Amino acid sequence: MNAVAEYTARARDWWREARANPLFWKGGLGAFVIVALDQLTKYWIVHQVRLPEKRQIEISGIFDLTYVQNYGASFGMLSGLRWPLAALSTVIAIALLYWLGGLKRWVAATGVAFVVGGALGNLYDRVAYGYVVDFLDFSGLMFPWVFNVADASINVGIAFILLDAYLTREKKPAR
Repeated sequence: MNAVAEYTARARDWWREARANPLFWKGGLGAFVIVALDQLTKYWIVHQVRLPEKRQIEISGIFDLTYVQNYGASFGMLSGLRWPLAALSTVIAIALLYWLGGLKRWVAATGVAFVVGGALGNLYDRVAYGYVVDFLDFSGLMFPWVFNVADASINVGIAFILLDAYLTREKKPAR
């Protein structure tokens, strides 16, 4: 069997398994909801609240709305790498969706949905504008970064994936 035929057969098998997996569809829907929530909050902040003009709105001693154009990854890391970050986000989202197709554990599937939704929410901004809109500022709690719903979603998703790894780890026999 040649490589193309083998790849096609494996893709067909994956799709058959993913299509029959309810966690795949629930995870995909969850990711879509996160992307929608992320984009709606950014639209509201930019066009309704007009935060870019105001730069900052003080809400309380621990939380403010602060407008930041983030040219990097989560929390501003890797600034200035627009297209490599866009490509990396795309590859990660595709790989996680592939993994989601075979997952049977709801904790892992939930984590994947959060990470994919966050990655795609920020990917849209990065491709469309060249930067990601950040606005949630908890600097009153000594948290130095301004972030958005997508960033929070990615971090919550990673926590779920780590929790799943902890819950499903193989226990080694005591010595």
